[in-house]
Amino acid sequence: MNQKLKRRAFLQGLSATASMMAISGCAISGSKAPKVLTEEALAVEPIVKPESLEKPNLTIGYVPVNDCAPFAIAWEKGFFRKYGLNVTLSRESSWANSRDGVIFGRLDASPVVSGAVMNARAGAEGARHAPLCAAMTIHRHGNAMTMSKELWDAGIRPWQDYQGDLEQFGSDFAGYFQKAPEQKRVWAVVLSSAIYEYFARYLVAATGLNPDEMFRIIITPPPQMVTNMRIGAMQAYMVAEPWNTRAISGNEGIGFTFAQGRELWRGHPDRLLAVMESFINENPKTYRSLVKAMIEACQYCSKPENLEEVAQIISERSFTGAKPELTRAGIVGDYNYGGFDDQKRIVKSLDTTLFFDLPAEVSSIPNDHSTFLWQSHNLWLMTQSTRWQQIRQFPKNADQIARIAWRTDLYREIAGEMGIKCPTEDYKVEPAETFIDNKAFDPSDPVGYLNSFKIRANAPGLFFMS
Repeated sequence: MNQKLKRRAFLQGLSATASMMAISGCAISGSKAPKVLTEEALAVEPIVKPESLEKPNLTIGYVPVNDCAPFAIAWEKGFFRKYGLNVTLSRESSWANSRDGVIFGRLDASPVVSGAVMNARAGAEGARHAPLCAAMTIHRHGNAMTMSKELWDAGIRPWQDYQGDLEQFGSDFAGYFQKAPEQKRVWAVVLSSAIYEYFARYLVAATGLNPDEMFRIIITPPPQMVTNMRIGAMQAYMVAEPWNTRAISGNEGIGFTFAQGRELWRGHPDRLLAVMESFINENPKTYRSLVKAMIEACQYCSKPENLEEVAQIISERSFTGAKPELTRAGIVGDYNYGGFDDQKRIVKSLDTTLFFDLPAEVSSIPNDHSTFLWQSHNLWLMTQSTRWQQIRQFPKNADQIARIAWRTDLYREIAGEMGIKCPTEDYKVEPAETFIDNKAFDPSDPVGYLNSFKIRANAPGLFFMS
């Protein structure tokens, strides 16, 4: 079956699969979004009068994974109230629901998976077309790849055990996936045409294997990942915490963490705060208040002295409903990869999830911080969308698409009003050592970068600026 037909078959099954999973994901422990503000939030004195805003009453979505932390903190600590906003939080069952709630007007704003905004603008196959915008990231990192015990038994180990040997990992990976029946070759991600799908493909292609020949990608809401792996519906998945840590030995005992996303691309953006372009144009004061509240919440989540508290808050039924020891792994950074050989694979790292401050090993650029959107990151996402033929050719106006999708200019203005300095440039080279395959990305030549990949959809043809 050629790549175009494979993609079409995937898309035909996507709607039914996503619908089925979303239905089962709606009733998670009977938990609901928070309804009543805390006493701490009510005690906050607003510095912006609600009546000065075009639309002070907002409905904002979130998904029950660790990156709901800034939304939970903005609610619990009164940052929304501080900036004149009366927010209703809406607990979304999936990342498709979170994105589509904004597109169809049910939500005023909501987090989306990195790549969703750009692909909605670029008209990528598999993405819902809409004029989405984002001016800030919610966090970088905070996600991981989980693989089943079946893959462990087949000889695959956590990436740290390979010590950078992609060839050996590729051999172990092929040893299972080239022999297993089709129903045993399934990789789940949370959304199509977005960074988690690209990471799954990127990893396997980096070993010299074609991901389209190795496995089938399905879409599954985060809270359903563990259950579906337990029943054998998938052999691997990529999701945000705490749904990786929940799977490992000592918890559910059904899988192990192969790698965190930061091991594939150190410093990558994960979630963006999405709105429709019309929302920014019609409610400029409101939007500024929203971004300021979220920046302050991200700053709070970034302080080491607050991490234990943040992990505790998001473990509540209103947010993830997971045990605190599960949420803290990705927040505090005591990260356990698990395994079935009684070896300890615990890594202590503050860059497990990055909400604002960036350690030097992630970025040495002056005034860089996690909520800042690099236009070069958007171009990288566009190269992967083209690589896998979700868009046919790399657009000649890629910079223009990137700028209207990711409002770096607007972020600088809003952050400046808060006294926050930002990088002076919009583009930066991603050094070779930031990627798992040691392949640098220069945003000045995205097409050259794209053509340097031997494994891509419809290879060996070359891509050109359309």
